[in-house]
Amino acid sequence: MATPCPFCSLPPERVLESNALAFVIRDGYPVSPGHTLIIPRRHVGSFFEISEEERAAMLALLDGQKRALDAEYSPAGYNVGINDGAAAGQTVPHLHIHLIPRFAGDLPDPRGGVRWVMPHKAKYWAD
Repeated sequence: MATPCPFCSLPPERVLESNALAFVIRDGYPVSPGHTLIIPRRHVGSFFEISEEERAAMLALLDGQKRALDAEYSPAGYNVGINDGAAAGQTVPHLHIHLIPRFAGDLPDPRGGVRWVMPHKAKYWAD
């Protein structure tokens, strides 16, 4: 029996903001304060399978959440990412965009950012 999708059965109190096609929650396993997920309402696995309308709805929520996180946490930067497919590390097979606030000093050397998904290739400037 398939495991139910955790994003398709969220309690309504977890939803911070929504529109007709997407909604926002805080990550249940945050990597930084304010780590946020933007999720389409329709159960779809890949960013490349959503409609233009769904993409616009998700990006509108992404913009709004960035403003809200700026006001609440004043981060120094952000990582924005999508793990699209099991080979890319996607563990919940329902598309979601990670909006991860970053803070000065949260890592000794944050250079390379998302390149650290492949640690042996992250420090390209050191070669």
